[in-house]
Amino acid sequence: MTARPRPWSEFRAALEAAGVRPSRRLGQNFLVDANLAEAIARDADPQPGETVLEVGPGGGFLTQHLLLAGARVVAVEIDARLAAVTRDLAPEPERLEVLNVDVLAGKHALAPEVLARLPVDEPWQLAANLPYSVASPLLVLLARLPNPPRAMTALVQAEVADRILAPPGGRDRGPLGLRLAVTHAGRRLRTVAPRLFWPPPKVESAVIRLELRADRPPPAELAAFDAVVEVLFRHRRQTLERRLREAWGDATLARRRIAELGLDPRGRPEGLALEDLLALARGPGPSGPRPDPAPDAGGSRATESGA
Repeated sequence: MTARPRPWSEFRAALEAAGVRPSRRLGQNFLVDANLAEAIARDADPQPGETVLEVGPGGGFLTQHLLLAGARVVAVEIDARLAAVTRDLAPEPERLEVLNVDVLAGKHALAPEVLARLPVDEPWQLAANLPYSVASPLLVLLARLPNPPRAMTALVQAEVADRILAPPGGRDRGPLGLRLAVTHAGRRLRTVAPRLFWPPPKVESAVIRLELRADRPPPAELAAFDAVVEVLFRHRRQTLERRLREAWGDATLARRRIAELGLDPRGRPEGLALEDLLALARGPGPSGPRPDPAPDAGGSRATESGA
């Protein structure tokens, strides 16, 4: 007989029995709507036995839907009490592994325990109600893996979704969206009201879907692309010509490259299309663009955490 998903009331009772109360310090906001949890698992559409990374499972309310959809779930939960509840309430637990670790080893690396569980050469994906405080760096780090996720279905802060999906010329256009757009094509699936969480956050959320591009650049080109993005958006109000001139230390080269690509030297970085940035990354430079000190990766200003 096929297992049926448990209602949120059972998860809340288990969390309260474990002494769990939503933590303001950890920014914990638990997804409580069964229809939304089921929809996220349906959007992910895992293949039978496919590895799905879930970060911030909380008590496992979304986890159960991923398992029932046939996924092999690697759930990463920093709170030991929540990790225990996720294990205890999981249907088909033989396909679940819960890691009680912080998914990030610092700001620029994934935890080694997580890396060790991700497939080296098989398709896999992310599906999660992401903790808002780690969503931005996590998505970029996953996208830069040698075997990146074939898709990332994530519930994130609406403001972060705006930055990830911002079109050229938009005020939200910046490093976060560009670093993801060069490897994954993204779209917004739905907006999520605060009332679907416990406790309700002070911001709206959104479910986004990022799908791996067949024509994504090779690793060396991605590194050059990231360097160009860092150069241009470190001082985003400066003109294209000024940013390249100062970064490359060669005004003649900067003007020539801009002219060759048919770009506006007085234009702003946010107006550049993805293809323009790739062309700049592929072109000649004194030794390639030199990035400024590490910029803001586009992380969320909010600290609410998914569950």
